[in-house]
Amino acid sequence: MNSMSNLFKASLLVAGAMVTAGTSLGVAAAADEAAATPPPPGPGGWHGRGHHGDPWHLLRKLDLTTAQQAQIKDIFTAARSQIKSLHQQMHANQLKLQETSPTAANYASIASEVSQTHGSLAAQLVTEESEVRAQVFKVLTAPQQTKLTTLEAQMRARWASHQQGPPPDAE
Repeated sequence: MNSMSNLFKASLLVAGAMVTAGTSLGVAAAADEAAATPPPPGPGGWHGRGHHGDPWHLLRKLDLTTAQQAQIKDIFTAARSQIKSLHQQMHANQLKLQETSPTAANYASIASEVSQTHGSLAAQLVTEESEVRAQVFKVLTAPQQTKLTTLEAQMRARWASHQQGPPPDAE
């Protein structure tokens, strides 16, 4: 029974790892996108370039100066290779489990190993992303920081409402 419990726990950890990896892939893609110089706003602003996961998505709403845009681009560019490497390592780690049959005798130990490795990689990714966020905040003015914090809270609230789904039908 203990091995079944361990297998279940490992499966939950791996499922969580997959969610984390999927979410983080948007950040790596965003870092790639950020490596390109953002276009100057035209008469319609920067519409069409923003999507969820794009680091410029909310930053565009802050009326950044050209100097701030350049500084933030440099921050994203500097972090890009490390973030990309962590995503690649997480993907390779996940493949190790996916390529192992659940009926394999060592499946539980591989699941445990993958979950532990993923936990370490995820911690490194969170650290790297939080450092990037802190560096970006240093570039912003106090009113821009406040506005960004508000925009992020609104985005999280919208995301949470989408995750809950529609209310159950009253019958």
